[in-house]
Amino acid sequence: MSIADNIRSLKKETGNQDVTLIAVSKTKAAPEIREAYDAGQRLFGENMVQELVEKQEQLPKDIQWHLIGHLQSNKVKYIAPFISMIQSADSLKLLQEINKHAQKNNRVIDCLLQIYIADEETKYGLGFDEAVELLRSDGLVSLKNIRIRGLMGIATNTANEKQIKEEYYELKIFFDGIKQSFFRTDNAFDTLSMGMSSDYKIAMEQGSTMVRLGSTVFGQRIIKHWKNN
Repeated sequence: MSIADNIRSLKKETGNQDVTLIAVSKTKAAPEIREAYDAGQRLFGENMVQELVEKQEQLPKDIQWHLIGHLQSNKVKYIAPFISMIQSADSLKLLQEINKHAQKNNRVIDCLLQIYIADEETKYGLGFDEAVELLRSDGLVSLKNIRIRGLMGIATNTANEKQIKEEYYELKIFFDGIKQSFFRTDNAFDTLSMGMSSDYKIAMEQGSTMVRLGSTVFGQRIIKHWKNN
């Protein structure tokens, strides 16, 4: 199937369950992203700041870019003018930096708190306790140029579906608790981003409202690095 066919099929599948589709375009060349765009996709996710900035300059301006990879504080300034959502906020320090650059650009930037749910040491994110502590902190209250829209999590990279299901289930329960405790009157806190190409069906079953799909959209084919196209 072509990228366009994949987009149409996935939009139907996710739309039926009221789940937002993020097409993960990291390492993909502009023409491939354009094919997904021409099929109606407007939300794209990138991992690396430099790659994101260069693609944003090349591609249509109505694309909503999501930063889904780990973000270093010193890179925030490069994406602050245009980023639609930062899904990988994992510290108060980073949120303060995002707020600072959002203010400079006269914007409010949507953020998700990345929660560590995987049984792996390589993943980033806040523990459940750390997330609660951050949300209770006085430092967060003063940040007027960011908006906490929800949570994001990455499950363990395993073939054990039971483990993946449990990790996503726990994150959904936590999301509901956070919503009730901190955002009960805030309708903007509505996003639970969980699920990638290997496990998005499980994630949707467990209550995900947003999935991040790369190979399911663009295929597994190996291409030259995006810069060389």
